[in-house]
Amino acid sequence: MTDLQQPTRDWATTFDHTDEDYAQHAPEIWDDLRQRCPVAHGEAHGGVWFPSRHDDVSAIANDTERFTSEGVIVSIFKPENLAPMGYAPPITADPPFHAGSRRILLPAFSPKAIEKLEPATRETCNELIDDILASSDDIVDAAVRYTQHIPVRVIARMLGVPPEDGDRFRMFIHRILEKPGTYNGHVEPENTLVYYIDQTLRERATRPPQDDLIGYLMSYRDEDGNPLPDEQIFGNIGLLIIAGIDTTWSAIGASLWHLAQHRDDRRRIIEDPAVVPFAVEELLRFYAPVTMARIAKEDMVIDGAEIKARDWLLLPFPAANRDPEAFEDAGSFVIDRQRNRHLAFGLGIHRCAGSNLARMELRVAIEEWLRRIPEYELADPEGVRWSTGQVRGPRELPVRILQEA
Repeated sequence: MTDLQQPTRDWATTFDHTDEDYAQHAPEIWDDLRQRCPVAHGEAHGGVWFPSRHDDVSAIANDTERFTSEGVIVSIFKPENLAPMGYAPPITADPPFHAGSRRILLPAFSPKAIEKLEPATRETCNELIDDILASSDDIVDAAVRYTQHIPVRVIARMLGVPPEDGDRFRMFIHRILEKPGTYNGHVEPENTLVYYIDQTLRERATRPPQDDLIGYLMSYRDEDGNPLPDEQIFGNIGLLIIAGIDTTWSAIGASLWHLAQHRDDRRRIIEDPAVVPFAVEELLRFYAPVTMARIAKEDMVIDGAEIKARDWLLLPFPAANRDPEAFEDAGSFVIDRQRNRHLAFGLGIHRCAGSNLARMELRVAIEEWLRRIPEYELADPEGVRWSTGQVRGPRELPVRILQEA
């Protein structure tokens, strides 16, 4: 009997998204809550509400009047009085500041800009696969040796920082997203994200602007010739490191996990290039990695749940994507699903500005893996470990590389 089945744990009243059991069994928990208690609650992290239905998630995400985005990562250390900019604009920004801060970043994530990054992304994928195949290991950890490196290198290239800083990025992500608040006061200042960004900006200020995102932000001037505030540049860089890496490697990892278990889907992608765009969208729907958060501005009632002002609410886009009220045959993976308005990138004013980048990385990572390693399977299904927190994806993914049939 799994923990989910045991009557001692009722996720409706003891919800905690950082619990290991939740990470391993999230889809089953979403289905259970949606049917009997659509808005769950738990006292962890100072109290958190968890709406599981598509309609509720959509309504909250689109409501900037009654909810603030100044806190998007649940922690017992709740942000206050940071609106309208927040600590990582535009994702933490409220109107009216939000629109301008988002507009500044959009050129870096346009289709044309992302297209220029694709060759280097393919090169990265093939370098990683070269190392895997050169090792002659039949069993490899696809998360550790492949998925977690791809977005790290892409983001490092975009920012213009050394690719070897990737290990530090992963450390920051683990602390902030997987175990929020756990390390507070227990980390040397020089090992924090704040220190890393501060030192990077100090160093960049001593030399001419480079043709990268940091250079763009530092050189930006508004119509009146004013530069961006230092805290906005700082927040933009922090956002890209935290939100642009873990999210994508989780989506890639979950996709490889799925394809390891579904040979027909692998063959369809390999043999039918026309299905690839649909497959990418369905992988994003079915394995959406990101759950965002909001803070209520006022008292309210949602599906019978009495929300108080300043309460945390999670926005589980992955749960919304499996709601049968929103998607036909929602609990099944349909590789060529035609109607697929999923919420993997959120919705409303905070819909992910980096969606073009994430799609490209996911598509390229899958294409190159299946081109080089068309036949593989899970080596130890019980050994797959999913991350806790607000971004869910495989952190350990042991697969066995097979000879082609």
